[in-house]
Amino acid sequence: MALGQLKALEALEASRHAQDNQYSGCLTVNLGTGRGYSVLDVVRAYEQVSGQPITYQIAPRRPGDVAACYADPKRALETLGWQAKLGLEEMCASSWRWQSINPRGYQA
Repeated sequence: MALGQLKALEALEASRHAQDNQYSGCLTVNLGTGRGYSVLDVVRAYEQVSGQPITYQIAPRRPGDVAACYADPKRALETLGWQAKLGLEEMCASSWRWQSINPRGYQA
């Protein structure tokens, strides 16, 4: 995702210097995979990468909860020439690795 964000910053900087001067200071693209995951998918992926069971409880849907929500990342490819290459397990492994190294977050 960080590489996609760098591509977005490069695109913003390039548009700022463009001849047509249409720099808006805003670029909205989805840097995801375009595939939605359930909460249970995420729990299972974290269990896999951490090697630890995660306690959870299946409960009824809350009022206002949507059944599915994901976005089309096509604009990131068209605008930035970038697309996600990693899946859910790799994303969870990356965040688990960071959290394991930094158990107190950004605090020193």
